[in-house]
Amino acid sequence: MKAEEIRKAVRDRYGNIATKAGTCCLPSAGCCGGESLVENISIGVGYRPEDLQAVPDGANLGLGCGNPVALASLRAGETVVDLGAGAGFDCFLAAKEVGTAGRVIGVDMTSEMLDKARANARKGGYQNVEFRLGEIENLPVADNTADIIISNCVINLSPDKGRVFQEAFRVLKPGGRLMVSDIVLLKELPAALHESVAAYTGCVAGALRKDDYLQKIAAAGFGDVNIIAETLFPMQELVSYPAVQEAIGDGDTLKAMAEQLATSIASIKVAAVKA
Repeated sequence: MKAEEIRKAVRDRYGNIATKAGTCCLPSAGCCGGESLVENISIGVGYRPEDLQAVPDGANLGLGCGNPVALASLRAGETVVDLGAGAGFDCFLAAKEVGTAGRVIGVDMTSEMLDKARANARKGGYQNVEFRLGEIENLPVADNTADIIISNCVINLSPDKGRVFQEAFRVLKPGGRLMVSDIVLLKELPAALHESVAAYTGCVAGALRKDDYLQKIAAAGFGDVNIIAETLFPMQELVSYPAVQEAIGDGDTLKAMAEQLATSIASIKVAAVKA
């Protein structure tokens, strides 16, 4: 797939999610899953029940594969930039950590998501959060702006991940931190899954091998690149995804594929520093 085709597919999918219900990385929480299922998924990837209650209704769409805010060690007065802010869930949690003296900038390329995020910000009365339309490969943020950049299950969707980390490095102040949760591969995916557009927009087919992902962070100039946590992606979620079922085929093949993929995909939390 060409880069612009990928961006259009991602934009279309997440625009649909913003206007309806559904999730990315954990597909069984789709439109018929209900609010309780989204909450259970969020708690499963690292959020606390009080986090879910602290944000406006509709901010948490169940799109994440971790909780970068919990690991970011945010301090009052800091500036945070969130890559792929969605409906604003992580932005609103970060806003409480940095306080009124700090600010949070959420960037998303999907106008429907931005509309939802801005409505949530108004609903919650957030004065220190703003949302900007833009691609994470070309951030609408000035050089040396952020104390920390966070991202949650979004960079894997980019067709140019190296560029994303270069932009993150540019936007961070000297000594600034990077804290991301994302999906990576431990082994190569089967061709049928790798070539599926729907699997790409579902956070799987576009993922890099773990070593390649870390190398791109380091190549952008970051130091102290460390995996803080790593867990295997739940295969029962992946094989329930309709696009995966369509790409793989019959039930026996699906079962064999699930066994093959059981140790192939991981969710990682990565920290790095702009030296």
